[in-house]
Amino acid sequence: MKTNSIFYIALVFLFFTGCQSQKRPIKSKSEHQKQQNSFFKDASRSPLKPKDLKTFNGLEFFLIDSLFVVEAQLKRTPHTPFFDMKTTTDRVTKERVFGILSFTINSESYRLNVYQAAPEPDSEAESDYLFLPFLDATNGIETYGGGRYIDLSIPQGNQLTIDFNTAYNPYCAYNEKYSCPIVPRENYLPLKINAGVKRFKKY
Repeated sequence: MKTNSIFYIALVFLFFTGCQSQKRPIKSKSEHQKQQNSFFKDASRSPLKPKDLKTFNGLEFFLIDSLFVVEAQLKRTPHTPFFDMKTTTDRVTKERVFGILSFTINSESYRLNVYQAAPEPDSEAESDYLFLPFLDATNGIETYGGGRYIDLSIPQGNQLTIDFNTAYNPYCAYNEKYSCPIVPRENYLPLKINAGVKRFKKY
C-alpha cells in the first residue's frame, strides 16, 4: 500500500512538472513591452503566423534608454492636403502632414513629419491620433528593414514627448498578408535608434 502511494505521488509530480515545462515564459522589461508580448501571444489577435505563434516566447527589445525619450516641438501645418500614402499592397491610406516635430538627440537636431489620417465618412468627431512612422540606421540589421511606427496624440500645446522605446513594427514584419503604410523617405533619421522593438526572425 505504501509503495502504491509513493508511485501515485510520483505520477502526480511528473504530471505537474510536465505541464509547467510546456509553459513558455514571456520576456518583458516594461509595462509597454509586457502588453506587446501579451497581445502577440493571444492567438485571437496576434499578427503572427500560426507556425510562429507555436514557438513564440516574446519579442526582442532594446534595453529601455532615456536618451531616446525626447521632448519635441510641434510646428503644426494646418490645411495641408490629404494624400495617398502607399502601403505594402495595392491599398493606400489617406494621410496628411499634421505637423513637423523638431528634437535633439546627443545635441544633434532632427525633424520628422507626423501624420493624421483622413476622418471616416461616418465619424462625428475628429480623432486625436497621430501617426509617426520613421526609418533609421538600424533598419535591416537590428530592426525591421521597412522601419517602425510610434503612436502619438494631438497635444494641447505645441510640445509633445516622443518615446522611441515604444517604437513597434508594422504587422507585415510578421506576416506578409497584412497591408502596412510605407514610411516616407523624408522620415529617415541618420542615426541608430537603439530603442523599441527589434526585427523578428528573418524579416
